[in-house]
Amino acid sequence: MVNILVRDVPDDVHAALQRTATRRHQSMQQLLLEELREVARRRSVAELLDEVEAQRGGHVGPATAVADLDDERRGG
Repeated sequence: MVNILVRDVPDDVHAALQRTATRRHQSMQQLLLEELREVARRRSVAELLDEVEAQRGGHVGPATAVADLDDERRGG
């Protein structure tokens, strides 16, 4: 595993993160690792559009992509 060092975190951001960690009964490290995992899993809009395009077998416009994503979210 690697270590990540984040410098110059503003005091208000640190305090908010600490409050969140405390509410979740986690250490700051546990909280940040959980949040980083979520960020790493998150797909970008471009990735989602590429996926929709691949499923459709060609170019998909934004309106079709949005409709397809809405349909998928509804379980269709």
